[in-house]
Amino acid sequence: MTAQTFDVVRAGVPLEAARAAAVLIHGRGATAEGMLALGGALGAKDVALIAPQAPAGSWYSHSFLAPLEENEPHLSQALGIVGETVDALAGEGLGPERIVLIGFSQGACLALEYAARTARRYGGVAGLSGGLIGPPGTPRDYAGSLAATPVFLGCSDVDAHIPEARVHESADVLTALGGNVTTRIYPGMAHTIVDDEIRHVQRILADIPPRR
Repeated sequence: MTAQTFDVVRAGVPLEAARAAAVLIHGRGATAEGMLALGGALGAKDVALIAPQAPAGSWYSHSFLAPLEENEPHLSQALGIVGETVDALAGEGLGPERIVLIGFSQGACLALEYAARTARRYGGVAGLSGGLIGPPGTPRDYAGSLAATPVFLGCSDVDAHIPEARVHESADVLTALGGNVTTRIYPGMAHTIVDDEIRHVQRILADIPPRR
């Protein structure tokens, strides 16, 4: 990948040998290095792991349910970082159809919002404890089509940060955009990632065909 205006950590196979790339987006107050542990748990031997770092440890300042303007300019900057990462991978021969966007918590919200705003065929999208960004009633008039991109949404029914209703709303919006959406609500789960979610992401990665 070319030089970036933000920090990125990498693991897995080199880009030129990768069948796919997992873009791992961390949560509030977490680190890109910490997301590489999730990438390692996926167990894909021919996948490049790319984890961008939020400049100040948080992608945006307020709740993802706050009015959009309250999270600016940081939200636009964060979406730009994801976009630069995707574009850099495309420059290395890993186009969007070989990229799986995987986020946890605040990173899940960012991954889902980026995918909706730039709807096209991705290798996959996984929002682990997250939802589309904005307060209730936010217009969801996104353009483009996810063109049967596999999308996985996993969350607790009692998550203190992510209302279950927002997960279902996000699933409906992404389905309307043409995503092949799977939603799993885990009763009583803490704000964390569980093995069943990892298995869903593993299946998404496994379905990306070899490079020719």
